Amino acid sequence: MKKHKKHANLERRNNDNFAPNEISILGTNCNNISDLVSKVSEKLSKYKLAYFDASHAKDVAENRLSEYVFHHEGNLQITKSGNINKFEQRLQFSQYDSIFINGNHYQGAKQILILDEAKEASVLKRLEQLDNIQFMVKLKSETEYFDFLVEKYPNIKNKICYTIDEVDAIANHINNLVQEKIAPIKGLVLVGGKSTRMGTDKSELNYFGKAQKNHVKNLLENQNLQTFYSVGYEGNKVDEISDKFINLGPFGGICSAFQKDPNSAWFVLATDVPFVDSTIIQQLLKHRNPSKVATAIKGKSKEFVEPLITIYEPKAYPILLQYLAQGYSCPRKMLINSDVEIVEIDDAFIRNINTPEEFEAAKKEIKN
Repeated sequence: MKKHKKHANLERRNNDNFAPNEISILGTNCNNISDLVSKVSEKLSKYKLAYFDASHAKDVAENRLSEYVFHHEGNLQITKSGNINKFEQRLQFSQYDSIFINGNHYQGAKQILILDEAKEASVLKRLEQLDNIQFMVKLKSETEYFDFLVEKYPNIKNKICYTIDEVDAIANHINNLVQEKIAPIKGLVLVGGKSTRMGTDKSELNYFGKAQKNHVKNLLENQNLQTFYSVGYEGNKVDEISDKFINLGPFGGICSAFQKDPNSAWFVLATDVPFVDSTIIQQLLKHRNPSKVATAIKGKSKEFVEPLITIYEPKAYPILLQYLAQGYSCPRKMLINSDVEIVEIDDAFIRNINTPEEFEAAKKEIKN
């Protein structure tokens, strides 16, 4: 009998229990855990990190008023009530490179086990949660492995083990775990615009002996990026992504790419900027910052970034959808109001070619 499905078969972002990337720390008291998280986070300040813990108050009164207190320089403190809901948590934590979890209260998809003789019974109680131990930490160097741990996991002594004061080594190991989850990059060539002022499809113009869309695709593929065309029609080729967000222009093309693969970053490149070459693409890739929402090109004399010469990280997708929910379909607006890595270059390289006269002048300049 065919199983009834109540939802579309959409590609989903790879999530752990509560976040795209999480590491629970357990095996010792909560003060030791939070202290270790604090020290490691200082070493990993280039990332956007968060700590997920439980309140230790005996009684927690529900807040009737949610408070959002902004410091005048931008820091935010939030007080509100709510229950744990993995879907809500994944949305809240989607912008973070890694989440530390107090494993004494919540189970994380990856674990760091601290060996603390005073908490042996606590570890035994959570033995089944230890299904993906990354490494061990000893509170005291002379602490022995618990017998039940060795019985359950015979190879546990082969795992890397640090002492609690080896903060640099622990931070470096966690850095490697964060790096493992950095998204690969794919290319997206935006074609199929109306090209009203040009009077013909700009993606088909010939600057370099071939259609510009082919040239742009080659530029991205030469950087080892699997590259697709973003098309407004129902594409049936393997290298085409059809718009699923209709009549939203480039915004819809970017969201459609993320709908196809929400686990990749997308290097978005328009076809009407013929002076963008391999050097500029390499520059953007070199300065890519996966901790930001995106890495974008900006002309040195321009006020705003170029949304169609940009690497969008997976964390950009939920933000784009939030802007759409507010009635905005401008990717530049999202970038202006988000945490973005900016790469400045000379304006001449990012000139838009929009009219037949500009095309002829650009073609002559490129030829010379």
